[in-house]
Amino acid sequence: MKPFAYEAPADAAAAVRSVAGRPDASFLAGGTNLVDHLRLGLIEPGLLVDVTSLTSAEITDREGGLRIGAAVRNSDLAADPRVRERFPVLAESLLAGASGQLRNMATTGGNPLQRTRCVYFQDVTTPCNKREPGSGCSAIGGSTRNHAILGASEHCIATQPSDMGVALAALDAEVQVLGPDGERTIPFTELHRLPGDTPERDTVLDHGELITAIDVPDLPIARRSHYRKVRDRASYAFALVSVAAALDVVDGEVRDVRIALGGVAHKPWRARRAEAALRGAPVSEQSYREAAEAELADARPQDGIDGGNGFKIPLVTGALVATLRDLAEEET
Repeated sequence: MKPFAYEAPADAAAAVRSVAGRPDASFLAGGTNLVDHLRLGLIEPGLLVDVTSLTSAEITDREGGLRIGAAVRNSDLAADPRVRERFPVLAESLLAGASGQLRNMATTGGNPLQRTRCVYFQDVTTPCNKREPGSGCSAIGGSTRNHAILGASEHCIATQPSDMGVALAALDAEVQVLGPDGERTIPFTELHRLPGDTPERDTVLDHGELITAIDVPDLPIARRSHYRKVRDRASYAFALVSVAAALDVVDGEVRDVRIALGGVAHKPWRARRAEAALRGAPVSEQSYREAAEAELADARPQDGIDGGNGFKIPLVTGALVATLRDLAEEET
């Protein structure tokens, strides 16, 4: 591992100045993803700036919802009674991710920023446009079981791995950011980028911008919400596909709905086509399947040496139908 410098500034503004002032500097919080990457040789920062104690570790009620400090640990967030009652989809997504030990370290600010688990990204002996721009994409035509079917490009077909991020995308959360030019707010659905021809950039954050908190609005629909994760084994595995959904039913019809998908794209995928198809539709498996078909109309499964990932289309459909069916049954 390449030697690096370490700083523990007195406040968040000083941390931002330190990172913004050096292109080879990175923030360090829980470190559950960053330390892995150091060990694998994926990154070689010249400076790590510790922000562990510089952002809030509190969950606070505020007008219109909850503010979750960036330093709140994933395990604490999942166990918070307000989160479990008002945003069950968020608590369930956190408990579906990683192990208990990792959830005790991982933070609210860091979780959405974890990088892809594409095996070619993590193998420094193979070309990867995300790791080394312009080198090529080894995943295309390779092992594509875990890769994207929506929004991919000829330069990258990796998926974003955060479970928590899928729930936040469905909940219309907002990200509070502090950067060299001050504070700004980013809708969570706009935090992550599709790969295009610059797949090395996962988010719209500029270098030196620090997530300080995430706001979750108090939508009544969120109280009836669930997260469903489909994976290769029962625990400690990333999603093949996942669904975060909330449903409001009146007189047998869908009055409102929120849906986001995981494991299918370079970002948590807000399923707005499916939502539009469902609003006003009768509560039925046919409606749910038609909504899934609308969302997946532009899906482009990848061929691959492992048989490809065309199986994700029926898998997403099944997971979405099952999640909406469960939510509708709870309404009656």
